[in-house]
Amino acid sequence: MTETANIICIKWGTLFGPEYVNRLYSGVRRNLKRPIRFYCMTEHAEGIHPDVEILPLPIEPFSEPMNAALAVANRQGAMRKVSLFKPGLVPDLEGPYLGFDLDVVITGDLEPIWSMAPGKICMRHDWTEKRKGRPTGHGSVFRFDPAEHGFLYEDLAANPYKEVEIARGSEQRYTSHKAMERGVFEYIPDPWVVSFKYDCNPFPMNWLRRPKLQPEAKVVCFHGRPKMPDAVDGYNGSFIRHAKACDWLREHWIDRTRADLGEAWG
Repeated sequence: MTETANIICIKWGTLFGPEYVNRLYSGVRRNLKRPIRFYCMTEHAEGIHPDVEILPLPIEPFSEPMNAALAVANRQGAMRKVSLFKPGLVPDLEGPYLGFDLDVVITGDLEPIWSMAPGKICMRHDWTEKRKGRPTGHGSVFRFDPAEHGFLYEDLAANPYKEVEIARGSEQRYTSHKAMERGVFEYIPDPWVVSFKYDCNPFPMNWLRRPKLQPEAKVVCFHGRPKMPDAVDGYNGSFIRHAKACDWLREHWIDRTRADLGEAWG
């Protein structure tokens, strides 16, 4: 029997609408050759496809000291993702989660990411940190098993101010460094998870050609600017981040979702 893939994301506030969740859900299910359970932790479930299982966004018992440390680090609102790491979050869940931020687009086969390095926490090397020679994962794509990696939640719950201080307010630094300390971390190969602004549309070539989808890319991350709605039709909000209209983005993020889920959900 084929193992079910557990997929998870978090949506808080109103920055990202329900279409981000629906398009992520469609992209994942179209690019995994197995059944999936797709979870979204949110306080705003309106407009999300009915096949997505909604998890309530909790107020953690350690939120007050955590937020106090985040305010000092000038990272208000960060580290909400740690709620996804709580053991027993879904009582009947078996196996790992593959998690995604909402500002990503699925463009290729996710099976290699799902099945790589069993028992490890997997993230791609952060672009800026790698350039500076520092070991930190990027949080846009992450795989973990709550049964094996509950320390990601429990360590922060036990000492929230100190842990936020050590991580300098960065959830991805906290997650990847905790895993590295315990010897359970593996980098997702760079070509599988790419950056729109660094890999697909780098300056200054972005002024001369349209964004190029990298041949091995399975996930394209739209961290920073532009986000997907801007990049589809072209972006002129920044001299360095300028982008011409992007047909492959429209195809993978919008057109294939509408063909899969219907116009109402895409």
